[in-house]
Amino acid sequence: MEKLDNRTKWCYCIGATGRDMAYALVSMFLINYIQYTMKLSVAQFAAIAAIVVICMIWDAINDPLMGIIIENCHMKMGKYRPWILMGAILNAIIIVLLFTLRPSGWGFVGLFGLGYLLWGMTYTMNDIAYWGMLPSLSSDPKERNFLVTAMGIFICVGQFTVAGLVPTIIAGNAINTYRYVALIVGLCFIAFQTLTVLGVRERKHLSEENLEHLGLKDMFKIFGRNDQLIPAGISSLLFNIGSGLLIMFGMNFFYFEFGYSKGGDLVFIFTVMYGLGTLISEFLFPLLTKFYKRNVLLNFFSIFACACYLIFLGIGYLPFLPKNPLIINLLGFLIFFSQGVLNMLIIVMLNNTIEYDELKFNERHDSIISTVRSFSAKLSGAINQGIVNLTLIVSGIYAISQNISELEVKSGAGEIARDEVLTLADGFINSATSHQLFILRTGISLVPLAALVFCLFIMNKYYKIDEVKYDEIVEQIKKRSQD
Repeated sequence: MEKLDNRTKWCYCIGATGRDMAYALVSMFLINYIQYTMKLSVAQFAAIAAIVVICMIWDAINDPLMGIIIENCHMKMGKYRPWILMGAILNAIIIVLLFTLRPSGWGFVGLFGLGYLLWGMTYTMNDIAYWGMLPSLSSDPKERNFLVTAMGIFICVGQFTVAGLVPTIIAGNAINTYRYVALIVGLCFIAFQTLTVLGVRERKHLSEENLEHLGLKDMFKIFGRNDQLIPAGISSLLFNIGSGLLIMFGMNFFYFEFGYSKGGDLVFIFTVMYGLGTLISEFLFPLLTKFYKRNVLLNFFSIFACACYLIFLGIGYLPFLPKNPLIINLLGFLIFFSQGVLNMLIIVMLNNTIEYDELKFNERHDSIISTVRSFSAKLSGAINQGIVNLTLIVSGIYAISQNISELEVKSGAGEIARDEVLTLADGFINSATSHQLFILRTGISLVPLAALVFCLFIMNKYYKIDEVKYDEIVEQIKKRSQD
């Protein structure tokens, strides 16, 4: 197998930093920005929640369509790099506008709908091309494990930079702070992806040559014929649902359990646990896969994560589990570590279905098959966003947060000081009932637990490409190319 040069390895992996800074800002904080800085009625907030879900479902559908476009389009710069750069520039501009333009009421709802739709479509340009490039760079299991591990580390750095810092600096001056953060993150997105575009050398595979242009019918045929891609894709969807809710509920959880004035700092510490858990799992991933089979790791960390979610549910409700930030952060670290390992396992398993398809049908479609990962991430994001927003509305937590939003608007206009905002906001939060808080806790813990259980069941029952099987597939492809 052709060895991957260091320039390509590192320029590809480091480029993930800026793009995941941008994705973290929108996916983790855009709804919180609206919830705590825009004075919207329940109907208007519900409309925004519906827009997000609809746009993300469309975005998930749009992912394989984008895969077809990339598969059919070979420009002078290459198959992937033009879309990576164009998507990064357009998406960065839209991010800045989403956190800057602030008409009131239904005018904001309409502008948000257009902006969020464009954000999803432009991010898809970049996302499908970037992830589609990964399996095309190498079929060597060691090289691919290195790319997944190194890229995962830089993804974590990008996400942690945003997820860790933003909660500590926004309370009391949220409107202006979000605006500046959006500008900085947008510029980082462009800069890091430019590094990838300039530094990566794309490869062509023999099975890609002389392929006819693909259409929608061909795309569905490629998906339907691959009996290993289907369970891997469904499991990826379930895993992303399970792993996303803890972070998405995070700010509201800490605000309403510990107060608006302290919540931001506690979110920062919890995000440190997220960063440490994910980074350590990614550093240890090559070592774990060296000594243990993938299915062993999948079973152990899925069950372990489920046990941690059960304990999380009982914190503050059981006498031996007091509501202590130390306990919460320890559980967070263990959950994030487990999910970090599971995430890389599922990425590798999904990518391995590309060679499986190539062997069976003598065709290679990196871009199209790679869209399954993106499709599952977007669709799970839509489902999770619906769960989060419905929980906030039904529990009455959104109605309480609107009082805080009014304070932030006054702070942005210079009418009241930051300290006054924090004091008054704590008073509103203290009005939340134990019933409202338990509804929030249920969304954080029981839904992820159920999703992980189903994910484990499907992978164990239907996915068959283990390490031995994959090596056999790669060897047979190699022999066929030499004939």
